[in-house]
Amino acid sequence: MHASSLENIAELESSIGYSFKDKALIKEAITHKSFVHENPESVSFFNERLEFLGDAVLGLIISDYLFYSYPEYSEAQLSKVKAYAVQENTLSEIAMKLNIGSYLLLGKGEKATGGREKPSLLANAFEAVLGAIYLDGGLKEAKTFTLKFLKDDIKRVISQDLLFDFKSRFQEIVQGRYGVLPKYIVHKEAGPEHQKIFEVKVFVGKELYGAGKGRSKKEAAQKAAEEGLKKLHANYL
Repeated sequence: MHASSLENIAELESSIGYSFKDKALIKEAITHKSFVHENPESVSFFNERLEFLGDAVLGLIISDYLFYSYPEYSEAQLSKVKAYAVQENTLSEIAMKLNIGSYLLLGKGEKATGGREKPSLLANAFEAVLGAIYLDGGLKEAKTFTLKFLKDDIKRVISQDLLFDFKSRFQEIVQGRYGVLPKYIVHKEAGPEHQKIFEVKVFVGKELYGAGKGRSKKEAAQKAAEEGLKKLHANYL
């Protein structure tokens, strides 16, 4: 698919729900540097500058939304929710739903290595599209676009306490990605009865994903799940 054609630009605009006045902006947003390196005579721009701008715009929009929507939350809680909203996994999932990967202009090498499905590349493309919308339509349009795809997800993880319950979040991702449940094992107990320290390990299949220590099995399991989430994220880069 050659995404620079007017027909394909129109398809992408329909997918994201925004029509650009300046079509050059959306073309730049979907152009990866690998394409420019292989086609220096036909195109000289790529999407990293728009990605930089989109990242900043996204941070402002999410911070503003959380600040006014959750006045009871502390700075630490707001930061945790924001971190979830702007993380690579969240943005790449939205980009996949919008089918942005199909419209990206990529070099042959990037295509061959599955660039259209790479979470990092998709998340960057989402931010570039947001940056383009901000330049084309201003902050109001950028906010409408962002919250249309992120607000319900933010509400869901907050209502289900998934951001502050690492076990639930870890299980949700593992089940969705691998179709199995994580398994927790109490690996060690140490100390006197009234001051025991527990060490819990969590496995996905036969692979160790995390270990945690705590004064209760529940606390140790939460810490193990938190480590597991970090490994899941690293494996998806």
